Amino acid sequence: MDILTAIILGLIQGLSEFLPISSTAHLTLAGHLFGAIDISQSERWTAFIATIQMGTLIAVLAYYTKDIKEIISSFVKENFAKQREKISLQSEHSRLGWYIILGSIPIVIIALLLKKVIEGEFTKDPLVIAMSLIILAIILLIAEKTGKFQKDITKINAKDALLIGSAQCLALIPGASRSGTTLTAGMLLGLKRDTAAKFSFLLSIPAVLGSGILEFVQSLNYINSADLLAVIIATISAAISGYATIAFLMKFLKSNTTYPFVIYRIVLGIVIILVMFY
Repeated sequence: MDILTAIILGLIQGLSEFLPISSTAHLTLAGHLFGAIDISQSERWTAFIATIQMGTLIAVLAYYTKDIKEIISSFVKENFAKQREKISLQSEHSRLGWYIILGSIPIVIIALLLKKVIEGEFTKDPLVIAMSLIILAIILLIAEKTGKFQKDITKINAKDALLIGSAQCLALIPGASRSGTTLTAGMLLGLKRDTAAKFSFLLSIPAVLGSGILEFVQSLNYINSADLLAVIIATISAAISGYATIAFLMKFLKSNTTYPFVIYRIVLGIVIILVMFY
């Protein structure tokens, strides 16, 4: 993979990771376009995607530095103190720490159980991506039509965290979108759009960190120096574009609906199907 391709793929990763349009779908389509995907070594592409997601993790950590510090500080103080309070009586930030942990459990279990499927050819199939784009767009549309949009970050509870975390598992299907599935679930549960997005991004930290480290370590078995340079460049590119995308989306969702993303997903899905069969 040449440097220019790595930069472009990193930009695509950063732009599409946080928008509810699926980074895996866009990266895989771009990978096919640039000839970067070798179906006989599909695990290699999966490792590349998971590793450059570390760039978007850096973006989340940078954008939410203050929140993350407060969550960690409150969680440690309130759960490892001599006079530990019940979770329901803990501060907002400490409870949020618990909810992030709780919401991360489903995807850890599913990812480990379905690791071979995730790394296989199924997740690189353009038809799977197209159908996933369209189906999840319809569900997002339903969330827009039925969501109450009343709950802010202080109103999230354990049930919300578990259900949103379970929805995150759907992101293992190419085309579904991690931010898309969790944002949709949050909206269906009555969260404000920007609140659902914020919790979605914070919830992504354990999953992206875990999968990124695991896949990077495993990829060292067959990665060469040229590939490593491409991965580093793509990761940096993803971090920069990812930060800008978070800033844009959080501002956008305060006063706008997700209809543009619904339309985009459906149009892209249809285009992929038409290209495949015609």
